[in-house]
Amino acid sequence: MAVIVMGVSGSGKSTLGAALATAIDCPFLEGDAYHDAAAVAKMRSGEPLCDEDRWPWLDRLGAAVSATVGEHGVAVAACSALRRRYRERLIAAIAAPVRFVLLDNSREELERRLAGRTRHYMPPSLLDSQLATLERPAPDEPAMAFDASAPLDRLSAETLAWLRTSPPSS
Repeated sequence: MAVIVMGVSGSGKSTLGAALATAIDCPFLEGDAYHDAAAVAKMRSGEPLCDEDRWPWLDRLGAAVSATVGEHGVAVAACSALRRRYRERLIAAIAAPVRFVLLDNSREELERRLAGRTRHYMPPSLLDSQLATLERPAPDEPAMAFDASAPLDRLSAETLAWLRTSPPSS
């Protein structure tokens, strides 16, 4: 099984993803590490990525998650996965069932979190483009939304409980 923690920048994907991976005792893959240098430079300059920028990134991440699941049986990754077609691309690339965990935050909380980041290439100015791009998962997707303002231990416990009971993608 693969678990993709998704949401806009600053939602807490990496924090929850790392906590879930520790709880499940599996590898954690940071989706940001799979962007190429050109995409990072584009974001750093304040320009949002387009689909053509994202396809190779999603393919690299999907292949890495698939390989990790093949080796360890389960993997957790952080990836914005903002659009349904991005999630579908990941599902197609991963040779295992996939579940998505959407982290919901208020705009104010996202702005606060982004303002506090000093070592990340994603500037707060791109929040609007990410929010505009976000397509919340539909009821037929293997996904669940969680309130990311909850304490990490509660958020992790709620997510793990959902993962134990939810049907994965095929």
